[in-house]
Amino acid sequence: PDARPFDLARHVGRRCPACDGPISRDPEFVAWRCENIACPTQLKRTIEHFASRACMSIDGLGESLIEQLVDRHLVADVADLYTLGAGALAELERMGEKSAANIAAAVAASRERDLWRLVNGLGIRHVGEGVARKLAGHYRDMDALAAAGIEELCKVEDIGEIVARSIVDFFGNPRNQAVLKKLRQAGVAMRSAAGGGLAPQEGPLAGKTVVITGALAGFSREQAQEECRRRGAIVTDSVSRKTNFLVVGEKPGSKLEKARQFGVTVLDEAAFRKMLGNDG
Repeated sequence: PDARPFDLARHVGRRCPACDGPISRDPEFVAWRCENIACPTQLKRTIEHFASRACMSIDGLGESLIEQLVDRHLVADVADLYTLGAGALAELERMGEKSAANIAAAVAASRERDLWRLVNGLGIRHVGEGVARKLAGHYRDMDALAAAGIEELCKVEDIGEIVARSIVDFFGNPRNQAVLKKLRQAGVAMRSAAGGGLAPQEGPLAGKTVVITGALAGFSREQAQEECRRRGAIVTDSVSRKTNFLVVGEKPGSKLEKARQFGVTVLDEAAFRKMLGNDG
């Protein structure tokens, strides 16, 4: 009963106490967030996300190594990863010359990743893998995406006003613009590959909605989902009446029963492999 209201934003002057960047709060959430992609307090997790399999997929760049890179001030943002050489990496703890060379090669190879991976890796609020794929498929160019307004973005499939506003705010932030400029200067691809990375429009999976459940022997969940997307499928996590195929592995759980209730076609791994083979 003696507690007094505390205005966090006012207390910190509406600036991040770590980097002095602007902070904001989505009305639907309690947390205040720093909008600066290079904020040192967020930097370690930002790099971890950027390097993850669902983003730029940089093998070997794990949590322990990222901690050292940030603590030793070798990187100040994700773009600085592309300035690291094998020599600098080899000087870190538990890092031999061979491991350092492998990581340097993995960082270099990530320059040519699909545009959706870069968009996902930037950590734009409300933009996950699915939204990143749609944005990259629609715009095919980072400059075009960065220049898009809220009204234009809302015309993209599954993009609402909240997501659109978050995207506009991100690209309007001068510090984020500086990081993107450094990524471009480092040679990171800012356009989709020839054909825009668009999935084929023919084949048994083209335009179909697919859910994958259970453990598959020959694929990880991510690999199976990617195989479907490459063939034009829409991959979701939940079964509904709009689902066309449920791919099941061991211990499929409740999704299998739900698929049967809705009359969804169920594919075991052998049938799934056959469908992939028939499509290419």
